[in-house]
Amino acid sequence: DFEAVLAEYIDIELKHDSLKHLHFSDMVSFIPGWISCDLRVVFLKMTEQQLVSAADFDYLKVIGTGSFGKVFLATHRENGRYYAVKVLQKHIILTRKEERNVMCEHRVLLKTVNHPFLVKLHFSFQTKDRLYLVLDYACGGELFYHLQREGVFGEPRARFYAAEMACALGYLHSLKIVYRDLKPENILLDSAGHVVLTDFGLCKEGMSGRGTTRTFCGTPEYLAPEVLLQKEYDRTVDWWGLGAVLHEMLYGLPPFYNADRLEMLRNIIYQPLVLKPRVSSAARDLLKRLLNRDRAKRLGAKRDLTELQSHPFFLSIHWDELVAKKITPPYVPLLSGPGDLTNIDPRFTELPVPQSLGACEEYGATFPGFTYSNENILSLTRGH
Repeated sequence: DFEAVLAEYIDIELKHDSLKHLHFSDMVSFIPGWISCDLRVVFLKMTEQQLVSAADFDYLKVIGTGSFGKVFLATHRENGRYYAVKVLQKHIILTRKEERNVMCEHRVLLKTVNHPFLVKLHFSFQTKDRLYLVLDYACGGELFYHLQREGVFGEPRARFYAAEMACALGYLHSLKIVYRDLKPENILLDSAGHVVLTDFGLCKEGMSGRGTTRTFCGTPEYLAPEVLLQKEYDRTVDWWGLGAVLHEMLYGLPPFYNADRLEMLRNIIYQPLVLKPRVSSAARDLLKRLLNRDRAKRLGAKRDLTELQSHPFFLSIHWDELVAKKITPPYVPLLSGPGDLTNIDPRFTELPVPQSLGACEEYGATFPGFTYSNENILSLTRGH
C-alpha cells in the first residue's frame, strides 16, 4: 500500500514504537528530493484527513500558564473525553530560539508514554501559528496548590508523594534523561490522588550514569548548588530537587528559603542545613543525604533510585505495589466528575479562553516530526 511504499522510500521502520504513531504529514520532510512536488501535495492532502486537529476540541477553561503559552481543559467533540491541551505559540518559541527545548519535551513524552507517574501524551499536532500537546487531565491539581492551602503535609502523605516522584525520576534516569525542574508546580495529582510529573521542557537527554552537563537551568528555590556555581553536574541534581520538595512538604518552605532571592542563592551554596526536630529522625536523615552539597556523596549518586528505596524513611513502602498503583493514596480528591476544576487555581480558570483556539487553521510544518497520535480517537469510550 501507499504508506508501506513511502516508508520504504524514506527508510522508516513503522514497527518501531517511537515512530509508528507519527503522522505521515510530518514524514514528508524525509521524502527524497527526486519525488515530484505534485506527489508531495497529494500525499499531504491524503494524510491530513487522518489528523486530529485543533477544531476537534472544545476549549473550556485555562488551567495553567507557561513561558510559551497556556494549558486548557478541553473535551474532544467526538468522544467527550477530557484532556489538558498545552498550546504553545510558535512565534515566541522561535523568537527565543527555544525550538530545541520544545522538541526535547516532545521526544521525552514519546519515550515515557506508559509510565504510571509521568503525564501521558495522547496527540500532538501543529497549525501555522501554534503547537498543541494533548495530555492527560490531572484533575487533582498541582501539588503547589495543595501546599498553599494546607501549609504542610504529614509524613505519611509526604512519604507517599516522595516515593512516587522518586519512581518517576528513576525511570527517567533509566532512559538517560535528567529532569532538572522538580518543583511543586510540575507535580500534579490525578483523580485518585497519584502523582503525575509533567513539563519536560528542561530535560537533558543522553545522560548516562556518569554523564555530566553544565547548562544553567531550573527554578532557583530547588536548584542544586553545583548548578548555581555553573559546575559540571549529573543526574543527582534530581535527587537534590526531590530533597527540596520533600523539605517543603514537611516544613512548609524549600530549604534555605529567603524572600531575598540573592540571599537565598547564597544560602543554598554556603549555609548549613538546619532541620527542626518536628519531623522524624528518618525524615531528617533522608533530607540531609539528599541535600548533600557534595554530589558524589549525595544519596542516589552510586545506585540511583535503588539507594533511596532502601532508606529507612521509605521502609513502609512496597515499591512494586506502589508502581502498580495498588496502594491507596493518603489523599483522594473530592471530584464531581472527570472535568472537575475544584483543585485548579482560580487565577488560571478566571483567565479568558481565546475564541481562535478551535478555529480551522492552516496546517504548518515548522516543527517536522511533531505530529503524533497514540490512539484512535473514535474508539475511546465516551467520557472516559
